[in-house]
Formats: sequence, structure tokens, C-alpha cells
Amino acid sequence: MAEEGGETKPQCGEEPPKSAEENAGEVKVGAASIFPSAAVNIWPPSQRTREAVIQRLVETLSTESILSKRYGVLSPSDASDAARRIEEEAFASASSSSSSGGSAASVDDGIETLQIYSKEISQRMLETVKAKASSVSMSSPVTSPPPSDGAATVENAPPTAAGEESSASSPA
Repeated sequence: MAEEGGETKPQCGEEPPKSAEENAGEVKVGAASIFPSAAVNIWPPSQRTREAVIQRLVETLSTESILSKRYGVLSPSDASDAARRIEEEAFASASSSSSSGGSAASVDDGIETLQIYSKEISQRMLETVKAKASSVSMSSPVTSPPPSDGAATVENAPPTAAGEESSASSPA
């Protein structure tokens, strides 16, 4: 029971109190028994992680960003389709380049495969927006705006020889 100093004496049949170091060792052993194999799996990512990647891609492709300022924004439905395709292709490519063919044999292999996956996503996303931008530019002809002063535009002016003045610029 408790004495004046706040210490407890062991009762009959109890073990004596342990020091902090002894207790710390028990915690470590206890945690190991709770989580017997706390292996970290870097590759393949969980389905939840893959869905999060797709959602982020949809957001990037369909909202204003640095990428969209240069190449344009995709509609939400086009962005969703493109994001799923990009992620699936990147996952397949990274999985096939993995040394063990799908799941990483070690943490280092998993990190390497995850880097490949990330690079594939970035590359495919850029290819997708560039293709979309070029298809938009091909479908709409480039027209020059009319002159601001209302003057007629001369499109096929004859070239002048060096040293000659054109008749339009000679004084009258």
C-alpha cells in the first residue's frame, strides 16, 4: 500500500515496482506484440491511394492552374476520363518495370517503382493536355484581327528592291 513518500510497497505475492528503464523495455516488447510485422509496403499503392491520385489529376486538369494557363482546361468529364486512363497506364508501366513484376521486394525497390509511377503520371498528363491544345488549335483557324485604325490591310504587297522606295512612301 502507499506510504508517506508516495511509494508503494509490494503486497504479499506481488512483484516489486520496476524502474523507468525496465518499464520502457516492456513497452517496446508490448508494442511489438501488438504489431508483430509492421512492414511498410511502398508498392503497390492501395486502391484508396490510387483513387486519391485520380481525384487530384481530375482537379489539376479541370481547374485553373499553371498547366491550364498554357494548354487550357478540360471539362470535368474529359478530365475524369483522362485521369483514369493516365493513372491506369502509369500504374501498368511502373508495375511492369518493377524488378519483381508487381510488388516490390524491398522498400528501396518500392521507392524506385513509386518514382517511376510518379514520372509516368506527369509525362502522360503533359502529353494529354498538349494533345488537347493542339487539337483545339487545329480545329479553329487563326485569324488576324482587323486593323485598329480602320485602314485597309495590304496582304500581298510587292517586294521592293534594296535602295528603292515604294510608291506609297514617296512624297507627293
